[in-house]
Amino acid sequence: MFKKISSNKQLDFYSADTTSELILPLSERVSAGFPSPTEEYMDLSLDLNKDLITNPSSTFYAKVKGNSMVDAGINNGDIIVIDKALEPANDKKAVCYIDGEFTLKTIKIKKNELWLIPANPEFKPIKVTEENEFIIWGIVTFVIHKL
Repeated sequence: MFKKISSNKQLDFYSADTTSELILPLSERVSAGFPSPTEEYMDLSLDLNKDLITNPSSTFYAKVKGNSMVDAGINNGDIIVIDKALEPANDKKAVCYIDGEFTLKTIKIKKNELWLIPANPEFKPIKVTEENEFIIWGIVTFVIHKL
C-alpha cells in the first residue's frame, strides 16, 4: 500500500509501508528460450517489501512524470524505489532537488564539476554550481514498469 506524501510536476512521492506483508508465489526458473514446466518450483515465495527495500525508514517510492530518462529504461508512469540512506556516486540514478524542483537524473562527476544527465537527447544536462540550491535527495534502487 502506498501513501502519497508529496507531488510536483516531475514526481509523485509515496511512503513505503513495510509493515504489510504480501507473499507471492515465485518460480525459480523461467526460460527465455524453450518452454520449461514450472509447477515443481512454485513452493518458493517472495515478499516485495523485503526484496526491494534495504533501509525501510529511508525508502520512498515515486511515480515518474515525464520522459527525460526514457533511454535509461525509466518511463513516464513508472514507479521508482528511492533509498535516501545510500551514498551518491558517479553514474547513479538519483532524485535531486535543484532550485525548488525535484528531478530524476544520472549523477555525473567530472573533475570538480557535478552534472545531472538526462537519458533523452531532447533534454540538456544540468551543471550544478554553487549558485544552485541543491541536494541529492535519494538514490534510485529499482524501477517498476509495465511491459
